[in-house]
Amino acid sequence: MNLPQLYHEFIMWIGDGTGAPDALLHVHAGMAILFLARIVTRRSLATPLPFLVVCVAEAMNEVLDRLALGHWNVADALADVANTLFWPFVLMVGLRWRRAHGSGDLPARGAAPVAEPAAAS
Repeated sequence: MNLPQLYHEFIMWIGDGTGAPDALLHVHAGMAILFLARIVTRRSLATPLPFLVVCVAEAMNEVLDRLALGHWNVADALADVANTLFWPFVLMVGLRWRRAHGSGDLPARGAAPVAEPAAAS
């Protein structure tokens, strides 16, 4: 048996074992890979590197699916890519936006809390 077929059977075993739909498994896999990439690379989730790791992992998943099945299932592949990349992308963009625009009402890390001015009576 070849590697793509073993991979496909393993993925099917996960889906059958959890009972979760394929779309939900892709969402969870994308987030799990994102956080693992964050830990391994020691880069912030606001940087593109952890997200790019998710992109590469999803591309490899689709290539292995293609090799195991013998053909491209374009609609399924596009849905898989969207489900895998959506939340990691939203998280990266949101954290980058927050970094660029400041945290607003949160004090800077290590800063002493600011006391509220006393109300005039």
